[in-house]
Amino acid sequence: MAADGVYVYAIVRAGTGLPKNTGGVGAPPAAVRTIRQGALDAVISDAPPQLRARRRDLLAHQELLMRLADEGPVLPMRFGMVAPDERTVIEQLAVDEAGHAHVLDRLEGCFEINVKAFPAQNALAALVAEEESVRRLRESVRRNPGYEASVRLGEAIAAALTRRAAAAGQQLHRELAPRARAAAPGPAVSGCALNMSFLVNRTESDGFLSEAQNFAKAHQEHAEIRLAGPLPCYSFVSADVRPVPVGRH
Repeated sequence: MAADGVYVYAIVRAGTGLPKNTGGVGAPPAAVRTIRQGALDAVISDAPPQLRARRRDLLAHQELLMRLADEGPVLPMRFGMVAPDERTVIEQLAVDEAGHAHVLDRLEGCFEINVKAFPAQNALAALVAEEESVRRLRESVRRNPGYEASVRLGEAIAAALTRRAAAAGQQLHRELAPRARAAAPGPAVSGCALNMSFLVNRTESDGFLSEAQNFAKAHQEHAEIRLAGPLPCYSFVSADVRPVPVGRH
């Protein structure tokens, strides 16, 4: 079947080597290549027809980005970025070649690590013991049970769990920030009290994760801490330096 445009994975410095034995999206995996504009290369392949966000392709996209990072800084594209042809990609690279190069300099030697804090759902005993207002309301409901009283208690517990998770998330942010080059808030996630990404030196990522994991264990009665990474540095591509904004397939 014929290709359906050009799939764009990333922008890298001109001359950055492509990882061996790594294919792109599609079945069979598409052959990956680069095209150049000045000091930049775009990492591309033919876009497979009827591309969808299948697990296989999502993993192929991310694996390629992570392996590219072993060769140098990577300005990553989100999954599904497709251009009509190579000429369009080159034209978009040329629009702000200096800006893209500046972002690559900023991302040199870095990974992204995402941290989320959710309310601790299995910590009701600790919540009741530590939150006097919740404890009094619970005792009142036991003495005078009823639907409205139970609703108020449920709302109070939910609010307290969220408040405790937010406080734990803010404390974790303060403790992790000195270990990172930068931090960027993520989009709102339902039920999430904190969604923050950190730009972390590759050589310090293990220590960063270890500190976050230790915090999560010590504060498990206040928040459920979820860590993701190392990841490509998606969150640190600024809105005014978007890589090759040619559209989503």
